[in-house]
Amino acid sequence: MGRGFRLRGIDNIDERLEQIPYLLSLHQLEQFGEIFPLQQDTYLEIGMGLGSFIHAKALRHPDRNFIGLDRAAILLLKASERLEELPNLRFVLGNFESIHHLFPDQSLSGIFLNFSDPWPKKRHHKRRLTHRRFLDYYDRLLKPGGELHFKTDRADLFDFSLEEFQATSRQVYDVTRDLHHDSRYPDNIVTEYEDKFSQLGHPIHALRYVKT
Repeated sequence: MGRGFRLRGIDNIDERLEQIPYLLSLHQLEQFGEIFPLQQDTYLEIGMGLGSFIHAKALRHPDRNFIGLDRAAILLLKASERLEELPNLRFVLGNFESIHHLFPDQSLSGIFLNFSDPWPKKRHHKRRLTHRRFLDYYDRLLKPGGELHFKTDRADLFDFSLEEFQATSRQVYDVTRDLHHDSRYPDNIVTEYEDKFSQLGHPIHALRYVKT
């Protein structure tokens, strides 16, 4: 299994990861139809962190399948220690840009991007998860009618994202710069970062893209 980033001082992390029954190997992604016991619409969160968002989604929607992806091994390990196992939830360790090709075409009904790394320096903007090259990846993975949900506290990243969608003739919906006071998002699940930034007084920006 490919490993993501680690923190120093964590002993036996590979062995501990191997003990997580719902952590997928990269090989299992290539056998996508066999990942879950039930064949249901599947949703992916890229950058799941400690997993509270994707776990809450799986609890709220037992009729859907969910995959949480993160490149930090320590975060996946901590998530596994604090969250109960669910039949419709799996974790994957890896960098999306490096492993996106392992997901079959039109295999996802939705993708969540929550408080992604803003990569503030201009020379790094191609690494932003809403850069147009990533939008092409998402379109390959999404089924027709599949949705991308994006939220951030960074106004500069949000502006950049809107420009990328517009420049590639992609229509976005429910654009808001104050998510927590927007009636179009009644079922919003607050992430760890979202709670932190909201308490600091940062407005939360959000949008929805639908693949046509």
